[in-house]
Amino acid sequence: MTIHRDTFPNVNANLLLAYVGMETDLIFTRGIDLPGFASYPLLETQDGRAILEGYLKDMIALGKENGTGVILESPTWVANRDRGAAIGYAPDTLKHLNKQAVALMAEVRAKNGDVPTVISANLGPRDDAYAPEAQMSADEAERYHSEQISALAETDADVVSGYTLAYPAEATGIVRAARRFGLPVVIAFTVEIDGKLPTGNTLEAAISEVDAATDGYAAYFMINCAHPDHFKSVLADTPWMKRVQGIVANASRCSHAELDEAEELDDGDPTELAEQLSGIRRQFPHIRVLGGCCGTDMRHMAKIAEASVAIGD
Repeated sequence: MTIHRDTFPNVNANLLLAYVGMETDLIFTRGIDLPGFASYPLLETQDGRAILEGYLKDMIALGKENGTGVILESPTWVANRDRGAAIGYAPDTLKHLNKQAVALMAEVRAKNGDVPTVISANLGPRDDAYAPEAQMSADEAERYHSEQISALAETDADVVSGYTLAYPAEATGIVRAARRFGLPVVIAFTVEIDGKLPTGNTLEAAISEVDAATDGYAAYFMINCAHPDHFKSVLADTPWMKRVQGIVANASRCSHAELDEAEELDDGDPTELAEQLSGIRRQFPHIRVLGGCCGTDMRHMAKIAEASVAIGD
């Protein structure tokens, strides 16, 4: 599958910008407490919704300024049963908030129709992304994630995006669940400083396993929540690399363990990060999605857009 013609047929853009660094920006820069790293509770208040809407509008404005498309990511990364229960949210409430998140995004998109915009229903792992205590089978993961995906299937979401996944069986379950509900799906794996998944799999092995178990249903794969220094050495001009069409990178070179213990935000160097990502895109022009994860903000996103917009034309 190619990213724009098949997955997003109504989106004509050579580059799509994606941003999933909102939570670290809210916590460290704006001083907003997010129990369980969950941003979806902001949907419950007028002020919270205004904050979320501000990020969406900033992304669309960035796309308009640079002539790119944008992928709006919903604030639902941890809006699943176990992660929600840990901070006091029942399944029915989570279902409602998942739907409300996408409804807000659709409302913002409708007011800005001149920018190619994709609505991505963002979901994350059942357990700690960096150190999952127990790994599900693919069948277990399909049953578990079907609850959230079934709610998102009733919305205007264009795609389901599984972010910060640490092992292929959970990714396989997400892909199967998305297929069952008729949704396109994107899988983003996270890696440690050695370029391998937290569970030790290589990117090549993980992607190959998911594709083999799902008949290649995923639209494409991404790398997220890691600095380019952590994975650039494992990127190669090989067939599996064609399946990697997006990178949403951390600003910090810190390991996941170090980030977990950090009391201050490491926002890295926005210009350097942008140059590294544009360099990767220059080497692999099929990569069409670029953006920022932990430690990034709109400064980083602006630099990424500026550095990468002309590559791949």
